[in-house]
Amino acid sequence: MPALSLTPAERKAHRAEAHHLDPVVMIGAEGLTPAVLKEADAGLSAHGLIKVRVFSDERSSREALFASLCDQLGAAPIQHIGKLLVLWRPVTPKPKVEDERRKAGPRTVKILKFSKSGNHRAQVKKLTVLGNQRLTAGGIVKRAKRRVPSSKKGGGGA
Repeated sequence: MPALSLTPAERKAHRAEAHHLDPVVMIGAEGLTPAVLKEADAGLSAHGLIKVRVFSDERSSREALFASLCDQLGAAPIQHIGKLLVLWRPVTPKPKVEDERRKAGPRTVKILKFSKSGNHRAQVKKLTVLGNQRLTAGGIVKRAKRRVPSSKKGGGGA
């Protein structure tokens, strides 16, 4: 896979995003092993923007490592500062599978009812609230109403 190319403005924005990140992958004396590539690929797939720390003192070997990482992973080189390398690859969105039959399920809710006189303990009741029900502030279970979209936000109405 060839490395991605970015404009200087895009590279600058990614550098700013990567500033607070910690290194995800560390490359030691073994160099670029299949395990390192696998971890870097997993990090790019999950986050899109990662930092890699290289424990090598020679700048030329780090530059060669940076170029080969970008080529093999199909990532864009963002920054090489000291022993840190910053790589970016766009995250592919996962397709969300929606099931039309799926609705909110029943859930168990604890209600604390205090006595009218302060002499008794509060009672703890467990209620099962269904998906089409809601719990009011007074502890009463009511049927949930359909929300009416605002006419100001373009959701319908008048």
